[in-house]
Amino acid sequence: MKIIILGGGAAGFFAAIRAKKVHPSAQVILYEKTAKLLSKVRISGGGRCNVTHALFDPKKLILHYPRGSIELLGPFHRFQPLNTVEWFSKRGVPLKKEKDGRMFPVTNSSETIINCLLGEAKKLGVEIQLRAKLDIMQTNYDRFILATGSSKEGWEIAKSFGHTIQEPVPSLFTFNVPDSPLKELAGTSCENVKVRIEKTKFSQEGPLLITHWGFSGPAILKLSAFAARYLAEKNYETTFIIDWVPALTEEKLFSLFSSDPKKHLQNVRTPLPKRLWSYFCQGLNEQAGKISKTLVKKLCHKLKNDRYTLKGKTTNKEEFVTCGGVTLSEVNFKTMESKIHPNVFFCGEVLDIDGITGGFNFQNAWTTGWIAGSSV
Repeated sequence: MKIIILGGGAAGFFAAIRAKKVHPSAQVILYEKTAKLLSKVRISGGGRCNVTHALFDPKKLILHYPRGSIELLGPFHRFQPLNTVEWFSKRGVPLKKEKDGRMFPVTNSSETIINCLLGEAKKLGVEIQLRAKLDIMQTNYDRFILATGSSKEGWEIAKSFGHTIQEPVPSLFTFNVPDSPLKELAGTSCENVKVRIEKTKFSQEGPLLITHWGFSGPAILKLSAFAARYLAEKNYETTFIIDWVPALTEEKLFSLFSSDPKKHLQNVRTPLPKRLWSYFCQGLNEQAGKISKTLVKKLCHKLKNDRYTLKGKTTNKEEFVTCGGVTLSEVNFKTMESKIHPNVFFCGEVLDIDGITGGFNFQNAWTTGWIAGSSV
């Protein structure tokens, strides 16, 4: 049997290794169009490789996928982060969990993950072709796995097999706010805020970072992922609202500010960083009892409903994730085989699946790659 895998990223590699493992007598050939294998693995997590996330309940795990959550529930019951941890551990690469749940190799180096995958592929006898231009329609094969990530060429191949492609748009990006009054506070981070897009249901809570160009941090990145299509339709121009103190209501804030009339407002303890709190207290830096109730209420309202205008986006570091790809209803998620064209399989980002930041996109690659490799 001849099995061809197109794409030398995380999903393609995992599929190739699994296919050769379960069918040792098969000829398994992995084709990569560039001269480099596993390029996203190399740059992930600032070169440390955020392999997966320490979330071992499939029902909770799927909540971190803006697209593909329902389809991934079954696959995650077969191969989930716990299986990923075990897989690498058995091959001499233990993973460690960080405070936020992200998991990295103990070595803190993506090269450890790359060397593990390359070593396993070599040991099993997976053939690797670099700088490979493959005309799949003119190639003989028994099984074909498409693992080309967010590549237009990959989607064109999927189309040639009769598949429809959900239009690709960016996901996981930061918000540009050119006229933000907070730009002087660049580098200031908040532990927990709530950000929502005005007149929509899109809302996310989490840490936020003030930047020279606007806003970043997990709350913004998650919001960009779940609202990816909406924001693309709006051409990345819309109003969003920040609730700087989601744990407190306007009423509780008011009582907090007025509880000690002799205390200067700037000295009132809030969950906000000092620099940011000082910004909000501009013009109000006197004893709380001397400030009119109207001004205090106005401040409370602003802290809960701070409006900004989004005008453009910026890619999050070097990591680029796309919303879009092969339509999920056209794929059998028990096998990752095409429902339209027999003996053609899909895995990874070539599908219309994307996760938020934190190792979820790699877990999709490991899971769908493992199932595709098992099924061929």
